[in-house]
Amino acid sequence: MKKLLLILLLTFTLSACTWVELTPEGEKVRVLSLSEVDSCKKKGKTTVSIKAEIAGIERNRKKVKKELETLGKNSAIAIDGDTIVAASEIIAGRQVFDVYRCINP
Repeated sequence: MKKLLLILLLTFTLSACTWVELTPEGEKVRVLSLSEVDSCKKKGKTTVSIKAEIAGIERNRKKVKKELETLGKNSAIAIDGDTIVAASEIIAGRQVFDVYRCINP
């Protein structure tokens, strides 16, 4: 019983952790909706993924979403983007973002 409680405690503690760090460049990237990027130039797409479950237990959906956005922001810089828009739903810890250049397109 103690072993089970320890495993559960460890799992919930780990599921609360943030695994993805936002880079200084990524901090400048915005997350907008499709209707907000009409005047922007589309630069491409990025697909990002993380572990959505640990030891068979699903992680907090809001944390997974936030970490995927962080990865999307970090990735947008590589293709000269300053804005990302979710282009897919989150499926098994994976999401696609469209990358745009909105400032000085």
